[in-house]
Amino acid sequence: MRRLIPCLSVLLLLVLNGCMEEKINALDVEVFNGAGDSLGVAKISEDSKGVTVKLNLEGLPPGEHGVHIHEEGLCDAPDFKTAGNHFNPDDKEHGLLHPEGAHVGDLPNIIVEDDGTVIAELMAPAATLKEGKASLFGKNGTAIIISEEKDDGMTQPTGESGARIACGVISKEVAKKKKVIEEPVDEAEKKK
Repeated sequence: MRRLIPCLSVLLLLVLNGCMEEKINALDVEVFNGAGDSLGVAKISEDSKGVTVKLNLEGLPPGEHGVHIHEEGLCDAPDFKTAGNHFNPDDKEHGLLHPEGAHVGDLPNIIVEDDGTVIAELMAPAATLKEGKASLFGKNGTAIIISEEKDDGMTQPTGESGARIACGVISKEVAKKKKVIEEPVDEAEKKK
């Protein structure tokens, strides 16, 4: 009996520690280009509407670009192929315009200004930061990818959006570091 009580105490502490794990509902994700240069931040947060992705980036080519969340939290430069395919736990078709779509990781296109900057707010309504198959914190996390071309919203499997030009890892490990990434573009200055 004397040995049983300490063993039960340790077991209880382990169970309680697991139950008390901090819930993560926001994180800053640093986004890099293929040369390894930091482009800025994707501020990711969850509310009742889904997961919001607020981009504040510089150093991108001007024009319209596709943005997707990919299935693996790996951003090996220069091509970011290690991020895998679009995050699609429901096995749907690709594209926000597709009648049988979209992937959980399909996001609206962004427009980068002539000076290479972009400030944008995107919504992933089917994604979550909580546990479950649509969690961006799955086994290996996920990655946010910006592509060289716009996503046409229909073509399988990637919307003809071209090569991957920027990547940032979305994971519990990144969130737990609580690193605040500087916003390179002053939003108030841009509005002037």
